[in-house]
Amino acid sequence: MFLNTLTPKFYVALTGTSSLISGLILIFEWWYFRKYGTSFIEQVSVSHLRPLLGGVDSSSPSNSNTSNGEADSNRQSVSECKVWRNPLNLFRGAEYNRYTWVTGREPLTYYDMNLSAQDHQTFFTCDSDHLRPADAIMQKAWRERNPQARISAAHEALELEDCATAYILLAEEEATTIMEAERLFKQALKAGESCYRRSQQLQHHGTQYEAQHRRDTNVLVYIKRRLAMCSRKLGRTREAVKMMRDLCVFQLMKEFPLLSMFNIHENLLESLLELQNYADVQAVLAKYDDISLPKSATICYTAALLKARAVSDKFSPEAASRRGLSTAEMNAVEAIHRAVEFNPHVPKYLLEMKSLILPPEHILKRGDSEAIAYAFFHLQHWKRVEGALNLLHCTWEGTFRMIPYPLEKGHLFYPYPICTETADRELLPTVFHEVSVYPKKELPFFILFTAGLCSFTAMLALLTHQFPELMGVFAKAFLSTLFAPLNFIMEKVESILPSSLWHQLTRI
Repeated sequence: MFLNTLTPKFYVALTGTSSLISGLILIFEWWYFRKYGTSFIEQVSVSHLRPLLGGVDSSSPSNSNTSNGEADSNRQSVSECKVWRNPLNLFRGAEYNRYTWVTGREPLTYYDMNLSAQDHQTFFTCDSDHLRPADAIMQKAWRERNPQARISAAHEALELEDCATAYILLAEEEATTIMEAERLFKQALKAGESCYRRSQQLQHHGTQYEAQHRRDTNVLVYIKRRLAMCSRKLGRTREAVKMMRDLCVFQLMKEFPLLSMFNIHENLLESLLELQNYADVQAVLAKYDDISLPKSATICYTAALLKARAVSDKFSPEAASRRGLSTAEMNAVEAIHRAVEFNPHVPKYLLEMKSLILPPEHILKRGDSEAIAYAFFHLQHWKRVEGALNLLHCTWEGTFRMIPYPLEKGHLFYPYPICTETADRELLPTVFHEVSVYPKKELPFFILFTAGLCSFTAMLALLTHQFPELMGVFAKAFLSTLFAPLNFIMEKVESILPSSLWHQLTRI
């Protein structure tokens, strides 16, 4: 009786309400997926409904161990999201600013420059700076946001005395050529060595002198490293290699934790590759590509390049598919897979599938910023090795078959950190660069299906409410078209079967 009293408007209202609710669910599901990278309904089903329906008990010891493992992985991911100073960072005045003058684009983000300001305060200042007027001025200069104010403060400090950090600031920001920057760094070296010798004699007289000596050591290492980079940029590569080797030895002798932040061995690897001195490159890798030391794209991809160099000139995908991979080829492919797992963004830049930009002053290991910094300096070395890019092109995508869920479980490294995309968007100029995202987020089929069904139902409800007679005609035409093949088959069956047999079948 109740069903007979319902009017068509009730059904239209019911359809519209259900469409509205479905739309709200769809919007929430889409928002949750964009924010957390997973489906809310799928997560609830797996985490809460499966145990209730007879799945694994969440309180079991094995699951507890799994939770502890996941917590350890999460802690490792957080540590991997630490931002590092780019060992090969360019000069602001001679390179970054010239790019801005030519293109009108700012290659550095405010976040990146702010991190550099913090680094400079850590490297070049100490608690005893107020004792020397020039150092007191430079302590304020490193905190100054305006570039012109920093440069003016550096000139003011030099009027008082030869200040190494003032020369550093002018070489980094005021010099418009590498040669001019090198000249200023040489003046900084002379002043820095004098301060270093003085503080070295007084370092045991108290904590204040010890902090001053630590600061002077940082200044001296920074100056020598930048001088070596100037030599590398000006074509004096052998001279640069000698200076970098001396710095690596000095870094091992001194037990100052800040010196390890410079990662001078990465500068050395790049210079040795430029000289095509592959035996020395292998020797450096043997020292730094250790399981106990932090990895980088430079370490992993340089190791892959050396393995690829041994087989790439004769490698052929067709021949390899017929006879299989040799031991050397297998080692090269495994090295490439290891490198791609560590940083999956690099191959697209090396294969020139994505355009390069100037590298930032800070990088996030395993992120897009590190990939740009590596490819910017090392693409030429891959091109120089015949067949290396071809081998990379043929094999790099095979890495992803070994790690189908990279955010949950890795193969040779910890799971890929979730935080890389957010940090890279802060480090890279997103105005003219599209940040690479890994793994690529694709909308689940459930969301797409719900969106289509919800939209189609809402459209039908609206059209039925506005044009009931016309929609009735369309519905009849649609149903007749839908059942036309079935009616055709039934007619054929009736014409073939004897009427008596058909009569008996209908009675059954």
